[in-house]
Amino acid sequence: MARVNAKETLEQLIAASRAAGADAADALFVESVTSSVSYRLGKLEDAERAEANDLGLRVFVGQKVAFVSSTDFSRDALAQLPQRAVAMARLAPEDKYAGLAPRERLASRFPLLDLEDADEPSAEALVALARDSEAAAMAVPGVTNSEGGGASFSRSAIALATSEGFFGSYAGTNHSISVVVLAGEGTAMERDYDHASARHKSDLKSAAEIGRSAGERTVRRLNPRKVKSQAVPIIYDPRVSGGLLGHFAGAISGASIARGVSFLKDMLGKEVFTPSVTIIDDPHRIRGLRSKPFDGEGVANGRQTLIDRGILSTWLLDCASAKQLGLSTTGHASRSTGGPPSPSTTNLYMEAGTLSPDALIADIKEGFYVTELIGMGVNSVTGDYSRGAAGFWIQNGEIAYPASEITIAGNLKDMFRNLTAANDLEFRYGTNAPTLRIEGMTVAGA
Repeated sequence: MARVNAKETLEQLIAASRAAGADAADALFVESVTSSVSYRLGKLEDAERAEANDLGLRVFVGQKVAFVSSTDFSRDALAQLPQRAVAMARLAPEDKYAGLAPRERLASRFPLLDLEDADEPSAEALVALARDSEAAAMAVPGVTNSEGGGASFSRSAIALATSEGFFGSYAGTNHSISVVVLAGEGTAMERDYDHASARHKSDLKSAAEIGRSAGERTVRRLNPRKVKSQAVPIIYDPRVSGGLLGHFAGAISGASIARGVSFLKDMLGKEVFTPSVTIIDDPHRIRGLRSKPFDGEGVANGRQTLIDRGILSTWLLDCASAKQLGLSTTGHASRSTGGPPSPSTTNLYMEAGTLSPDALIADIKEGFYVTELIGMGVNSVTGDYSRGAAGFWIQNGEIAYPASEITIAGNLKDMFRNLTAANDLEFRYGTNAPTLRIEGMTVAGA
């Protein structure tokens, strides 16, 4: 695929848009390469490679805005985009909150975040990772079948230009390994997985470690029991605890706050969690899976404390939601080539607590340790929370037996206020939290 001079292409599109009648414009370019393989029961199932270039142009005519996107980078196709975009904008309804980021908020310095690994693995290397991860999982006693091991590599490059004079670009890579296996026979089979991702291959867990973990997790789930309905403490494993942060982030999104559809809409500056909880969003984390040197509107971004010792200190704002609320953007804009920016987190995490996971569990007479959540039964307006779950039953401070076909329920407001974090925070995903304990949730079982 022919290389595109991103800076030249974007600046030419913006100049052509202004010449066609736009008052302002910005343009986003995304280049991506992905290679992946899957290996099942000792045989290569598929190997894929995809390369793509995508471009999005946003133009403003007064307070009217339009978007066009294209994967065709021929001279004729690019020449038509500004004319089409301006014509569409003139027909669009007015949006009093539309506009580019103000010049004074644009990033002028771009931190070096070490997001790109210079070495792309060969197809043979990916096959070896997929093969070895599955083999390690299948070697665990009790594992009887496999849905396959997989390995992938991707690289993406992003460039953004605006008519305010901003231009910025960055690139990042991602290496990943995953494996899914089954244990048991017939109707008594159980399934589990493990997965790892890293910007650099040197930071990735080994295929053998991922495979062995997947196999051991699967075997532990054999012969699950049902439990009776009751109110007990719930322990969230780090594989699922980040989901609670996702619900929190959605509730403080400026778009939700501006529409008044968040259960936290009146809580800015108030206590949402216990004073032991601090939540950070850090777009400048070195080698972070969601790190970026500027936001989706070119705004300078940086590490922000969202929950400061229990207190909600900010909303997540892009320029449009900030205008709606009479505030300033917090540098949280995220966007694709086909639509407007919207607020989003980057490397979101809850700081570790002081107790070990074992200490969190030690005084629980009856409780539930959650390793898998099913369904999306969360009401963002009221905070009501109800999810299908599987994991392990706790008795007298210890993991007693696997449990499944369970629903856990509560309200996120109460859950946040009754949450304790363990000391085992790891940065494995884009959103991370340690093991969490929440008091007094309802377990609906048999």
